[in-house]
Amino acid sequence: MRDLKDSTKRFALNIFYLCDQLPDTPAFRIYKGQLIRCASSVGANYRASCRAKSNKDFINKLKIVEEEVDESAFFLEILKDIDSKKHNSKYSDLINPLWDEANQLTAIFVTSIKTARKRKNKNKT
Repeated sequence: MRDLKDSTKRFALNIFYLCDQLPDTPAFRIYKGQLIRCASSVGANYRASCRAKSNKDFINKLKIVEEEVDESAFFLEILKDIDSKKHNSKYSDLINPLWDEANQLTAIFVTSIKTARKRKNKNKT
């Protein structure tokens, strides 16, 4: 649990550092703001899931985490596409590792949700 708290916090910080490097144009500002919000929400909602009152509450909170990290991956994909067309992949070394991390975190949370659901169903019988 501690590792995921640290990972999701580090993910949010690294997204911030990426966004701080991107151009300060009106269009980029919109995407950077969206990306920072959803990436920060990953860590905040994961911490909330650690304080869940029940297995059902835990699953519901993890679903929010899954949505936010997937949304982060989406905005990173948008930035990758913009970067490749507008800047000759100038920022790809910054964006690609974070996109990979977003996909890895998505996989972790999807697996966690499945495991929690199995535990929930097991306790019903």
